[in-house]
Amino acid sequence: MTKIIVFTDIHFGQEDATADPAARLRAGFEHLERYNSDAELIVITGDLSHDGRVEDYEALREIIDTAPRPVQLMIGNHDNRENFLSVFTNVATTASGHVQTSRETDSAKLIFLDTLQAPPYSYPFSHIGVLCADRMAWLDAELESDKPCIIFMHHPPHDTGFVAMDAIKLGNGPAFYDLLERHGTVQQLICGHVHRTISGSHRGVPFAIFKSLVGQMPMLFDVMDFHMECNEPAAYGILMLGEHGVIVHTEDFQLTDLSKAVIKG
Repeated sequence: MTKIIVFTDIHFGQEDATADPAARLRAGFEHLERYNSDAELIVITGDLSHDGRVEDYEALREIIDTAPRPVQLMIGNHDNRENFLSVFTNVATTASGHVQTSRETDSAKLIFLDTLQAPPYSYPFSHIGVLCADRMAWLDAELESDKPCIIFMHHPPHDTGFVAMDAIKLGNGPAFYDLLERHGTVQQLICGHVHRTISGSHRGVPFAIFKSLVGQMPMLFDVMDFHMECNEPAAYGILMLGEHGVIVHTEDFQLTDLSKAVIKG
């Protein structure tokens, strides 16, 4: 099996964060190297910076340079595409300048999307995700695959039950799902954005959403406030890709000291 580690919503530079993003990312890297050292790739699915500042990306780059495995960086609604690319100059982009790329494993094709609706950076409008015509055309071509496809994207393309976050989901989700349906090659969606562990299926496509590295969305479904945050143990996702499908785990890596686990015989 191919193992992939997923972090999301790390929000470097957030002044009122419930936890230190840099310290938690370092701790996450240390944890996965100790307990998931067979992972082949680390994916960070956007909101790398809280305010899209160059200095936040520079601070992140210092830690990425120490990562125990290759890292695939993506951007989310809090990011600034131009500032990100000015620091991470080797990141692949499409012909239209979007941070989208793909790579293949033995059993699947991994597709990484850029759902940031900017520029202009006009908040809160640009917190809503979008896949423009250029990005949709690129995805259309990528889904012509002889392997099952796993799509990574920041914004969920459907409702999750949190009314505030559903108001800023991917804005053209129905068209996105129409495209997936035409191809029939998508095996799994992986998202961030909501700061909560959620899984299920939409229009027959399985999805998994992982918790933020820092503050989490409280379990208050009907409160119209997407800035709510509570402090919970940091987590990362674990994907196991095999010839028959995808296994999805989440690891609240600050919750338990695995070195003290008791083996019962």
